[in-house]
Amino acid sequence: MSAHISNIRPEPDQVLVDIVDYVLNHQQITSALAYETARHCLIDTLGCGLEALEYPACTKLLGPIVPGTVVPNGAKVPGTPYQLDPVQAAFNIGTMIRWLDFNDTWLAAEWGHPSDNLGGILATADWLSRNAVAAGRKPLTMRDVLTGLIQAHEIQGCLALENSFNKVGLDHVVLVKVASTAVVARLLGLTRDEIINAVSLAWVDGQSLRTYRHAPNTGSRKSWAAGDATSRAVRLALIAKTGEMGYPSVLTAKTWGFYDVLFKGQPFKFQRPYGSYVMENVLFKISFPAEFHSQTAVEAGMTLHKQLAQAGKTVDDIKRVTIRTHEACIRIIDKKGPLNNPADRDHCIQYMVAVPMIFGRLTAGDYEDSVANDPRIDALRDKIVCVEDPEFTADYHDPEKRSIANALTVEFKDGTSFSEIVVEYPIGHKRRRADGIPLLEAKFRTNLARRFAQKQQQAILDVSLDAKKLEAMPVNEYVDLYTA
Repeated sequence: MSAHISNIRPEPDQVLVDIVDYVLNHQQITSALAYETARHCLIDTLGCGLEALEYPACTKLLGPIVPGTVVPNGAKVPGTPYQLDPVQAAFNIGTMIRWLDFNDTWLAAEWGHPSDNLGGILATADWLSRNAVAAGRKPLTMRDVLTGLIQAHEIQGCLALENSFNKVGLDHVVLVKVASTAVVARLLGLTRDEIINAVSLAWVDGQSLRTYRHAPNTGSRKSWAAGDATSRAVRLALIAKTGEMGYPSVLTAKTWGFYDVLFKGQPFKFQRPYGSYVMENVLFKISFPAEFHSQTAVEAGMTLHKQLAQAGKTVDDIKRVTIRTHEACIRIIDKKGPLNNPADRDHCIQYMVAVPMIFGRLTAGDYEDSVANDPRIDALRDKIVCVEDPEFTADYHDPEKRSIANALTVEFKDGTSFSEIVVEYPIGHKRRRADGIPLLEAKFRTNLARRFAQKQQQAILDVSLDAKKLEAMPVNEYVDLYTA
C-alpha cells in the first residue's frame, strides 16, 4: 500500500523565491566596483568569443538551425553576419565565448564561468531593443546588460559557494541555466509568479552530466555546454511568458524533487545573501587559455622556462617535477595517459605545465595536434606529479582569500634542484587586479584586431573603455559595432 501524498499545491521553494526577489528587487545595484568589473567582464567575454571564431570546430556550430534563415529584428551574433531568434542567438554567443576556456571563472565548492550567462542576456536584450526601436519605443541600454551580468554572476556564484554539483556528477552549467533564466525572464517583463515558474522549469529540466569533462570521455561538448544552457534558459523564460505553469516544490518534493533525485537528498546551503559579491571577486583569465585551477601553475612553469635557460639546462635534464596544489586541482585536471583532443589537453595540468616549460608560452594553438605531437611534451608529462597541500585547499575555500595556489619544484638527474616556485594568486585575481586590468584591455585589443579593421576597432574601444558612454548606449547600437 502506498503512503498518502497530499495533492495540495505547496508554496514555492524558498530557494526559488530568494532568486526571483533578488532579480526583481535589486535592479539598482549600488556597487561602483561591481559595475566597473562587469564592464571589464563584458569586453573580455566578447573578446574571447571573437578569438574563438578563428577555430572551425567552433564556427561549424554557429548560425541559424535552418541555413539561410534571417530573423527580422533578431539578435545579432558579434563578429558574424548572423541575425537570429534570441534562443539560437544565445547558443551562438554562449558557445563562442566559452569555446577557448578563456573567459572569467568562479571557484568554490562548485566552479564555473559566470560570464557564460552573457549569451542569453545579450541575445535577449538585443532582440528586445531592436523590436522596441521598430515599434517606436526606447531600447534597453548597456547599463541593463551590465546589471543582468552582475545578477547572473551573483546567482550562479552564491549557489556555487557551498554546493558541489560536480560531486554528484552534475555539470556546473545547471547554474548557468538557472541564473540566465531568472535574469532573462526579468528582461522579458515577466511577473514575479511567472519568473518563479520559469526558474522552477530550469531546475526540473534535464541536467547535464560531467561525462564530457573527464577521462576517458573528455570532449568538445564542454565548450558548447554553457551555450546550450544559456539558450535553454531563454527558451524556458519564453515558455513561462505564455503563462505556462511552474512546479513550486521542484527542489524539495519528496522522491521526485531535485534534492532527492539529483542531490543525494541534501538541501542547498548558502554562505551569504545575494548582492554583488561575486562580480566584485570574479577571476579573470588574462594570461593563459587554461582551466583556472592551473593558472598559477602555468605562471610558475613560465618562470621555470627562464630558469632552465639561465642554468643551461633543458627539460631532458629533469628527473621529476612536483606540483604542490589544492584538492580541486587534483580532482579535475590531474591526468595521466594519452590525451586525445584539445579539450582533453586543456584539462590536464601536466600538459599545461609542460608546454610553457618547453616553449615559454601557452596559447590556444598549443592544444592542437601540431604542437601536442612534440614527443618532449609527453616525456615531461610523465615526470610531473601532483600532491595536495591541505593549507592550499583551505585557502582555496576561504572567502577572504579565495586563492588558487600552486607550487612547482624541479629535481634534476644530477641530484640538483631549483628552489620551489610558489604562486598563490593568478593575474586575474582581485588581489592582483591592478596588474591585470591593463593586460585584460590589451587582450581585448588583440581580439578586436583579429576580426575588424582599424576604424571599427577604434569605434568599439571608444565606447567600451568609457564607462559612461558604454552604460548609456542602446544595446542594439553597441552590438552593431561588432557586425562583421
